[in-house]
Amino acid sequence: MTTLVLASASPARLTVLRGAGVEPVVRVSGVDEDVLVDRLGPSAAPETVVTTLAEAKARDVIPALLADGITDAVVIGCDSMLHIDGQLQGKPHTVDVARRRWQSMAGRSATLLTGHSVLRLESGEITAAVSDCSGTVVHFGTPSDDELEAYLASGEPLKVAGAFTLDSLGGWFVERLDGDPSSVVGIGLPLVRRLLADVGVSVAALWATARVPR
Repeated sequence: MTTLVLASASPARLTVLRGAGVEPVVRVSGVDEDVLVDRLGPSAAPETVVTTLAEAKARDVIPALLADGITDAVVIGCDSMLHIDGQLQGKPHTVDVARRRWQSMAGRSATLLTGHSVLRLESGEITAAVSDCSGTVVHFGTPSDDELEAYLASGEPLKVAGAFTLDSLGGWFVERLDGDPSSVVGIGLPLVRRLLADVGVSVAALWATARVPR
């Protein structure tokens, strides 16, 4: 039986997959994102950056899977960054950085890019690997000063790409989307379905091993 593996610590990605009827095995990669981005250099296309990070994360967890005896699996790696003013923005990590980003993007639009990588593992060997990127335009509202400070104090925007979420507190400040909402949360279901098909796995077969929520 093929095991679905999510190579991410993101609770939002896990929630999306569970809501879509699958229960993945979670393995967290140890990829140093900053080092890899620096290695790619400033000339790398934004789509290349997020897909390269996604594939690196997926490949990084393979040794742990083999050590656990998981030799037949599809591994999904993802990486999200906000593209605004010609720059990619990842997690801000500090309140000051998150505040500056929100002051810049409030009332404006930006593109949330999510790189996806799917690896097919058979008999302990990677037999197929596909990657692609989805982009969704996010139209931001303008939080009041008090709202922004309360949001920053919550700690949420410090730990997420682009300093916002769609499915939690940050959703109050998103006016609308042009594109796939699940991709903004962190894992685009339509794109993942296509990538799974590319490596010979039907998403319906994954449903068969899970209890679909009602």
